[in-house]
Amino acid sequence: MLGKLFKLLFILAIFGFIGLVGFAYVGPELGIDFAPEPSEIRMPVTLEGQ
Repeated sequence: MLGKLFKLLFILAIFGFIGLVGFAYVGPELGIDFAPEPSEIRMPVTLEGQ
């Protein structure tokens, strides 16, 4: 009984991984962009010693 449960969970994990990888490859073709919006961040830095 417990072995069947582990086997089922293992199979579901494999299908989930395959689905995630497939979605990552097909997503941009469907108009879903996974890249974050680029933004510039500036912070002043004070260096010691000069």
